[in-house]
Amino acid sequence: MAIIPASRQYQSDRPQIWDHLKQAIANTSGFHRWQLERSAQDTQIQDLNLDHQVKLYLRETLETLAY
Repeated sequence: MAIIPASRQYQSDRPQIWDHLKQAIANTSGFHRWQLERSAQDTQIQDLNLDHQVKLYLRETLETLAY
């Protein structure tokens, strides 16, 4: 059996980890509230796929926390 360095194994798991994390974030009440607020301000938000919406939500949340 070949030994896979941890970094290589981690990289191969990244898409799966991101998918699980993305789904967990998308199921939170904070994300749902953000979607409602954003869709009232910007109707194009609904055209973005879930991946882009979660990334935008995280970016805005982190920017808010940085203040």
